[in-house]
Amino acid sequence: MSAGLAPEHSPLHLRVAGLAVTPSAVDVGTTVLLAAQTKTARCTLGPNPDRACSPGAYYSRLTKRRICSEIFLTSDIRHVTDGTKHAVEIAYGLAPKGYGSTLEIDHIVSLELGGSNEIANLFPERANAHPGYHAKDKLENRLHDLVCEGTMHLRDVQRQIASNWQTLYKRVFGTAPG
Repeated sequence: MSAGLAPEHSPLHLRVAGLAVTPSAVDVGTTVLLAAQTKTARCTLGPNPDRACSPGAYYSRLTKRRICSEIFLTSDIRHVTDGTKHAVEIAYGLAPKGYGSTLEIDHIVSLELGGSNEIANLFPERANAHPGYHAKDKLENRLHDLVCEGTMHLRDVQRQIASNWQTLYKRVFGTAPG
C-alpha cells in the first residue's frame, strides 16, 4: 500500500518497486487492491485487463463525498510517470515508448471514481480495440454521474468496473460497447 501526502510539484520523490513516484497534494489515503496482483510479466493484452496483472485498485480516502465535490479535480491526483507507463507496457509485452493516440495506459478504476495510480490499476488500452478506450471513457463519465446522484454506490461501481467493464457498460447503457 502507498499513501499520497506530499505536494505534487515538490522535489520529494519516492521509489516504489524501483519506479519514481511523486505523491499528490491531496491526501488520498492508501491504495486498496480489488484482488491480488499475482503476475507482473507476460500479461495478456486485449480489450480487457489481464486480471492477474491488473486487478484494479482505489484510494481509501477518495469517497463519494470527495469525488463528487465541486472542487475535486483528477488533475490534482493524476500522476503516472513515464517510467510507470513503460513498466505497464513491458508487462504486457509491448515496447516501452509513446504510442500517441493509438494506445493509452488507462486506469482500470478511473480517477473520477476514486481509482489509484498504482501499477495494479493500470493497463494498456488501444483506441481501436473492440471496444476501445473511448467506450470505457464514456462509461466512466456516466458512472461518476450515477454515483454522485446516489443511483449507484461507489465501492460497488469500483468492483464492477474492475471485474468486467463491458458488462457494466451494457447494464448502464442497455447495449454492448461498440
